[in-house]
Amino acid sequence: MSFNHPNPPSLRLLLLTCASLLSLTSPAHSITCSSQKFSNNLYSNCTDLPTLNASLYWNHINSSSFSIAFVAPPSKPDGWIAWAINPTGTGMAGSQALIAFKDSKGMMNVKTYNISSYSSIVEGKISFEVSGSRAEYSAGSMKIYATVKLPETMTEVNHVWQVGGSVVDGVPAKHEFQPDNLNAKGKLMLRVAKKAHVSGGPVGSPAGAPSPNPNPVPSSGYRNNVMYVLFMVIVGALISV
Repeated sequence: MSFNHPNPPSLRLLLLTCASLLSLTSPAHSITCSSQKFSNNLYSNCTDLPTLNASLYWNHINSSSFSIAFVAPPSKPDGWIAWAINPTGTGMAGSQALIAFKDSKGMMNVKTYNISSYSSIVEGKISFEVSGSRAEYSAGSMKIYATVKLPETMTEVNHVWQVGGSVVDGVPAKHEFQPDNLNAKGKLMLRVAKKAHVSGGPVGSPAGAPSPNPNPVPSSGYRNNVMYVLFMVIVGALISV
């Protein structure tokens, strides 16, 4: 019995096929987002934000409220972090912010700020209702927790996040104006509007907040199918040898 080795083009094709299939099984969710652990386990959606090593977790509660956890490392240990919704624009000016930092006793606090301009940060009531706000500091990162109530018709928001390096007399000092700071903004899809079932059934309820991550993690069933196809490709190649 003679053994013939596959010719180089066939071998190259087999290797390329295997590499392509293996790439399909790689998790698309980033390590930062998936590695965060929360004791309340409320957050069914998360995204790693594109700047400042920040992550946002949220869960849709009802037609107008959702809970959030915002996580980011301050630029210095005694600095601050902020997450905000801007109802009138896409930048920091005009945003309604939650800012967390340590007080004079080293305890973490969350306060609300109406940021009317880049030079004016005023502590006080903001334009949407916030409850259950609190903050933590661990492993070099700060975390903001809160429940936010918005109009039922609002399905997406302009949100902004930021970090700073110091707090002076209980007031967050200005952050840096590096590209990461200036680009710390985006649009967050909270939920989808109600729509009728195609079969004429009852109207569906609002969906839970979908992650804005454009590359969701493949399901285990999908990964199993891909691995099965990969196995069959390898077996077929060995039989043809």
